[in-house]
Amino acid sequence: MIYHYSMCPTKQKHALEMQINAHMHVSGKRGVLSHLLDFILPPVCIHCHIPIAVHGHLCAPCWQKINFITHPLCDTTGLPLPYDSEPITPELRKNRQKQFSAQALAYPPDYDRARAVALFDDVLRALIHGLKYGDRREGLGLFGRWLVVAGRELLEDTDLIMPVPLYRGRLWQRRFNQSALLSHEINRLTGVPVEVLALKRHRATRSQVGLSEHARRANVTGAFTLSQKKRNQINGQNILLIDDVLTTGSTVDACTRTLKKAGAARVDVLVLARAGNLASKL
Repeated sequence: MIYHYSMCPTKQKHALEMQINAHMHVSGKRGVLSHLLDFILPPVCIHCHIPIAVHGHLCAPCWQKINFITHPLCDTTGLPLPYDSEPITPELRKNRQKQFSAQALAYPPDYDRARAVALFDDVLRALIHGLKYGDRREGLGLFGRWLVVAGRELLEDTDLIMPVPLYRGRLWQRRFNQSALLSHEINRLTGVPVEVLALKRHRATRSQVGLSEHARRANVTGAFTLSQKKRNQINGQNILLIDDVLTTGSTVDACTRTLKKAGAARVDVLVLARAGNLASKL
C-alpha cells in the first residue's frame, strides 16, 4: 500500500493515521501505529525541518532563537522591564508592589492586563506567519503550552476565553481564525471555557500591518459588536482575549471596550508575540 501526500507533516500524519486505522481494527496496536507513522513521516523541527525526537517541537538551535518574555514585567501591559525594582522570590510575587512601564502610565490601555509569550522576531515570526497565512498547524500544541505558561496568572482569574474575531469575508478566504485555534488549545489544556461566537467583527477593516498607531486605532474603532444571543454570557465575567500578535494594542482595546460596555468585569489579553519598538515603551 503506497501513500502520496503534498501537505504539511501534521496533516500528512493525520491522513495516514486515518487510512492505516482502516486496516488495523485491534485497539491494542496503537503503539505499533505510532511507531509506524514516525517511520513513514519522521518528526522534524517545525521551523527548520531537521530531524528531532518528537513531532510538533523545535530543535535546540531554533528554540534558542525564541526571545521569551520573562519577569520583571509591567503588570498592565506585560512589557519587559529593564530591571526588577523589588527583587523577590516567586512565593512572594503575589504580595509585591505592582510595577508599571512608562507606556502604561502615560497611555493606560482599555484592557486590564496583557501577557505575551515572546518577541515577534526571527523564528517566532516565521512560525506565526506559517500558521496564519499557510495553515501550518503542526505547532499548535507547542503554542498552547507556551500560552498557558505565559498566561498562568491571567488564567487563574479567567471565566471565559474569547478569540479576537475575523471579519466574515476574511474568515471565508482564510477558512479559519488562528486566534480561535489558539483559544481551543488553551481550553484543551486548562478546561477554561471558550466562546468563539459572542464577539464579532461586524465590518471589514484594513490590515493593521504598516499602519501608524493613530491609523490602527481609527481602523478598528466601532468594528466589533456582540451577538445578542450571547450577550448575557459576558455580564460580570472575567474575559481572556486571545490573539496571535500584539503591536499597539488598538485591536484588543477595541474588543475590550465592546466587552466592558456589555458588563464584563475584567478583560485580559494573552498573545503569542509582542511586536513593535518595545524599547520606546519602557
